[in-house]
Amino acid sequence: MTFKVHQTAIVDDGAQIGDGSRVWHFVHVCGGARIGKNVSMGQNVFIGNKVTIGDNCKIQNNVSVYDNVHLEEGVFCGPSMVFTNVYNPRSLIERKDEYRDTLVKKGATLGANCTIVCGVTIGAYSFVGAGAVINKDVPDYALVVGVPGKQIGWMSEFGEQLDLPVIGEGEIRCQHTGAVYRLTNGALAKVDA
Repeated sequence: MTFKVHQTAIVDDGAQIGDGSRVWHFVHVCGGARIGKNVSMGQNVFIGNKVTIGDNCKIQNNVSVYDNVHLEEGVFCGPSMVFTNVYNPRSLIERKDEYRDTLVKKGATLGANCTIVCGVTIGAYSFVGAGAVINKDVPDYALVVGVPGKQIGWMSEFGEQLDLPVIGEGEIRCQHTGAVYRLTNGALAKVDA
């Protein structure tokens, strides 16, 4: 075994976990889960059967990654943030055939205690602030906060807010990496300098 599992954790038969990953205290990984390399799953994390997690993700304490949630490479899930997979749950109504897919793209950050309502796509390198409630798609590099979530700016891949308007045009260089970002027609992209 090339990944670490704490003695209190449960990893069901069939689960695929990549090299260098760490499964901490009281984690439960279901048998259908597909987890990449160098993934950290903090205390009390649950990983469902129909879940994929890319390389180098960090899932902090008390996060449940339910069926139909897919994390690309380098996603950060803050402590106690929440995923859902049924849009209109009722205890007395079976809705397992109505699960909605949620996709979190490469490098995105989901802040502590935020809630991601199922059926959305969280864009690459976007940043969802602590406590936000996301009920619609989030663009690449967007900074989104509040209830319901509202875009208030743009973030670099380094993880710092860029001095650009939410809507409009502009270009800026990241002070830390030198990467250049261009805002065109309400969408941000990293460009070759």
